Amino acid sequence: MGHILPRRNVPVSRGYTTKNDMAKHFESTYSCIGTNGLRGRIYKVGYGPTGDPFHSILKLEINNSSQSLNPMINAGALAVAHIIKGESIEDRFQRILYFVHELTGNSNITYSEEVAKSEFETSFINRSLCYYMKQHGIISEDVEELIGLYTKQCAIELNCLDLARIGVVFAMDGVEPITGKRLIPANIAKLRKTFMVTCGMYNASGEFAAKVGNPAKSGVSGVIMGAVPNRLGIGVFGPALDNKGNSIAGVKLLEMLSSRYALSMF
Repeated sequence: MGHILPRRNVPVSRGYTTKNDMAKHFESTYSCIGTNGLRGRIYKVGYGPTGDPFHSILKLEINNSSQSLNPMINAGALAVAHIIKGESIEDRFQRILYFVHELTGNSNITYSEEVAKSEFETSFINRSLCYYMKQHGIISEDVEELIGLYTKQCAIELNCLDLARIGVVFAMDGVEPITGKRLIPANIAKLRKTFMVTCGMYNASGEFAAKVGNPAKSGVSGVIMGAVPNRLGIGVFGPALDNKGNSIAGVKLLEMLSSRYALSMF
């Protein structure tokens, strides 16, 4: 326990990429242990998986409460971002960033202003989701401010080592294995791993569970964070995506690792 195992001859700290949709996992975890608590989050966002694309508005329209099914799709992540407390958008963002610093043990992590600006300027579907939820009372704040917070946190830059360090915290039910410090309450870590299994890989989560068999969360930047319960965390990056929005090389690598080292939890 506590060992770092990089790919041979490849420095684990080389190259940073934005976490994009993986932000959903961190902000939702933070919201559960922050001032809002688990009840506040579940009131805005449900538990259920979805077979629809991550940016779909369909389930909002057919759900009587207009509540997003889970925090791993865009509507749910926006609703969760809304309930994160703070004195300002910057204060709320810094709270999320500090939480990432704690999970990774890396206080040098920051965000890409260029990516944040680009995503803010082109987040038309996310704005539509926000206005729909605002119409139905799920969110109440200014949509442009909420989009600003969401796109900024999606632009936080991580490398594979950072991803693996976060993964192992979830694998160990919220405890950082080197320091022994509890960063996430055990019940919250277990809940988050459940979401990772049922909807962490978008609408390919069922296939991923069958072939890999471990909690994981992907991002459209090509990153995947895996958590093998009670054993290890994995961070991979491959920018080429399949039609579900998951890293082609990353998924294949995790399949190979799971098969070779019997990592499936099932």
